Amino acid sequence: MILAILSALAEPTRLQAVLLLADGSEHCVCELMKKLDASQSRMSRHMQALKQAGLVIDRRDAQWVRYRLNPDMPGEITDVVDAVLAAAQTKERAAA
Repeated sequence: MILAILSALAEPTRLQAVLLLADGSEHCVCELMKKLDASQSRMSRHMQALKQAGLVIDRRDAQWVRYRLNPDMPGEITDVVDAVLAAAQTKERAAA
């Protein structure tokens, strides 16, 4: 299971999407597309990979889909995700 999580987070666009979702709120796929400069089909594929890994859940809202981090992730998975996100944020700050 951890390998699937790490594999999903290894792709830069997916990692950036999870970083955006880490604020704890729901985000529309249209917002993720804009912030990550991705087409709708590309963003949907990335979000599907995150959903299959159990990292995100979705909710349909009219023509859009809203995503948030999965609040029911097991503790050990949450720890792995938190560590990856902390490392990514540290790398971003160092690059800025």
